[in-house]
Amino acid sequence: MTTTNTPLPAAGQKLPTNQVVPLMTALLVAVFAFQLNASMLAPALHTMEMDLNATTAQIGMTQTAFFTAAAVFALFMPRWGDLIGRRKVLVWMMIGTVIGSVVAALATNVTMLFIGRVIQGVSGPTVALTSVMLRQAVREEKQFAFLVGILTSVNGGIAGIDAILGGWLTDAFGFRSLFWVIGAAALIAVFAVQYGVPETKSDQLQPMDWKGVVGLVIGAAAVLTALNMAGELAAANWFMVILLLVVGGASLVWFWRTEKSSPHPLMSTDLLSQRRTWALLLTTTLTMTGVFAVMNGLVPNLAQDPAAGPGMSAGVVSWWTLTPYALAGLAMGPISGWLAGRVGYKIILQIGIAGAALSVLFGLVVVGNATHGMLLAMSLLAGITYAGMGNIMLGSLGVVLAPKHNQGYLPGLNGGAFNLGAGLSFTIIFAVFTATDGSYRAGMIAGAILLGCAFAASFLIPKPSSVSDTIAAEDLAARA
Repeated sequence: MTTTNTPLPAAGQKLPTNQVVPLMTALLVAVFAFQLNASMLAPALHTMEMDLNATTAQIGMTQTAFFTAAAVFALFMPRWGDLIGRRKVLVWMMIGTVIGSVVAALATNVTMLFIGRVIQGVSGPTVALTSVMLRQAVREEKQFAFLVGILTSVNGGIAGIDAILGGWLTDAFGFRSLFWVIGAAALIAVFAVQYGVPETKSDQLQPMDWKGVVGLVIGAAAVLTALNMAGELAAANWFMVILLLVVGGASLVWFWRTEKSSPHPLMSTDLLSQRRTWALLLTTTLTMTGVFAVMNGLVPNLAQDPAAGPGMSAGVVSWWTLTPYALAGLAMGPISGWLAGRVGYKIILQIGIAGAALSVLFGLVVVGNATHGMLLAMSLLAGITYAGMGNIMLGSLGVVLAPKHNQGYLPGLNGGAFNLGAGLSFTIIFAVFTATDGSYRAGMIAGAILLGCAFAASFLIPKPSSVSDTIAAEDLAARA
């Protein structure tokens, strides 16, 4: 690793507090700017339809465009940061977010909004890249585990709050005000990162494998788009779904062959075939598939169902489900990070996945007695176990399992696994829900089974310090 400013501690040494504060402040501002893009707009979607004379489907496509672009950028931007400078890449990502926000704020039609949202998608790798930057700056394992718990919990934790703020801003000033706020946050992040974070690069520099990037990006974009379309179930264009899956599969095969022959691969096939890679990606995908659509789809739907649930209004449902879920994760994140630094990431991950499975199974009881209090209890339990433990440990393992000379590849792929799992979740869970005539219990049982598979897969993930080329192994050797 090379730096261009403030010297960083050696392996095993704690980062002094006077360096931790500006570092964490800058990284948190960047994460905050990204998260506003992801969840602040939900209450404004209907207003966008009215103001831009668009359909619900068209506005939905602008949201899909952002998340697909974010997922695609996350696959290669962290690796590019390894090679040209992580701070430089994050600063330009935030500048891109500012530009996209201005385009969206000035949108006169849905096409202009779509373009703005795609540009904003460049912020997609923010959490992965900031976690890698934190790993480079904080070389003592317990300190890193605690700080990354704070960083990633804030990412999920504000999701329940910014939606409320987004609703208020939309009512008071219109939907464009949201994009100005997002742009302002990203602009602050530009200066905070530039002046608060040391520059770091990989200690093994090589040309960027843009040929590999093309194959990976086309493959991932095609598969994610196919999953988004398949999630519409009966309304889906299944010919296009199959065509996109074929294109995606062919592109990924081409990517694999390109990486095998490239002298400087984006991610070597040797790394891709190692257990630290495929076991983590499998666990992440299964976990997300099992829990995401349950907590972000079935539970809010149950809460608004006047027959099976209490029939909450759309304006109230978040207060009893998504907001407490997010806030519980925010509160638990630093605690789980602190615990991971002492007992290990894998143990906390497994406790989180097991707890998430139990919270989904508890949903079977909730379906039979779907009161406000029962829905709140389920949301809090899932927030503590999944959002505050499982989700944070999965993201952290992507960083600590990566080789120190190629820190960007695994966080990028893991981000792709999160997005893949989210897409699969809505496809599978709601397919089960629909096939069983709207049975919430059936959907939750499917989620619990998938989480059980994720729990089993987690045992295949190696301990970071047992992999010789990781910073965790270097830290262990320094303390020996």
